Amino acid sequence: MSETKGIMIVGVGGQGTLLASRILGSVLTSQGYDVKMSEVHGMSQRGGSVVTYVKFGERVYSPIIDLGEADYILAFERLEAARWVPYLKKDGTIILNDRAIAPMPVITGAMSYPEDIVQKLRDKGVSIISSDALSMAQDAGNAKSVNVVLIGVLSALTDFSEEVWQDAIAACVKPKFLDVNKKAFALGREYALKKLK
Repeated sequence: MSETKGIMIVGVGGQGTLLASRILGSVLTSQGYDVKMSEVHGMSQRGGSVVTYVKFGERVYSPIIDLGEADYILAFERLEAARWVPYLKKDGTIILNDRAIAPMPVITGAMSYPEDIVQKLRDKGVSIISSDALSMAQDAGNAKSVNVVLIGVLSALTDFSEEVWQDAIAACVKPKFLDVNKKAFALGREYALKKLK
């Protein structure tokens, strides 16, 4: 593969975007790619926007992904998907946790949360694999494993084996949380494989 590919992981502070990027980085490095990652924090401690860029290829010089360059965007909630969609390639895909997390302007009443975000994006021709990742995470045993559910969905869109992903999870997750995260990954992957049939 000579071309460089880009994946953006977008969410709000405290949603585990960093762990998701670590697992992804571990998978890509294990497959021999040059990988560059960069995090951009908003007010991440207060539920602000957080984005991680992951770029990989034979040789990567910068982690930054520009407008129209992302092959995939993992969006941990709807508004973040809408906010970052300009960075998606024309044939790219958004992997979405179909939930709304109100940002501070909505909480304070200064703004209202936009309606029908997902449908509006689809109407513009954006490819979206939407899931209730939170319910799957809860089924796996921990609501905080939404990040690994979304990684499971992403895994189904790649050529890397399930074993490679499982090894990366084992390398990045604390042993006491490993079983829950392996379940979360399996649920996300299974969901995506069904959707893609």
